[in-house]
Amino acid sequence: MKTLIAIFMMAGMIVVSGCWSTSSNQGGTVAVNESFSISVPSSITVKQGEEGIIAVSLKRDANFKRDVQLDVKADGISVTPTNILVKASDKPDAQIKIAAAKNAAIGEYRVTVTGTPTTGLPASTVCTVKVVSP
Repeated sequence: MKTLIAIFMMAGMIVVSGCWSTSSNQGGTVAVNESFSISVPSSITVKQGEEGIIAVSLKRDANFKRDVQLDVKADGISVTPTNILVKASDKPDAQIKIAAAKNAAIGEYRVTVTGTPTTGLPASTVCTVKVVSP
């Protein structure tokens, strides 16, 4: 009987101790409000044969403490760098140089920036680049 009481008391201590966690659909255990987003201007204008800058900013929730790999893709115009590692301890800002060739077609181009944390789901956003004549 004493053994049975001891087992019930130990089970009660485990439940009372609060040993549980919140799981996300990201596959791992994460803290509440642990997320990020990426901010870029909705559009910029670049003249043929010239360059422009897209300012990228990571918006981190207070509990988000992960490195984020930024991958940049564009068709028809050049972007540098094409990937940037923003460490958790870094400032959350980066710059992407956009260049339109002298013979680039006049029109709109999409620059997609995708951020992938060391663990968790990626986030992405798009900046429209308008190429105009000089």
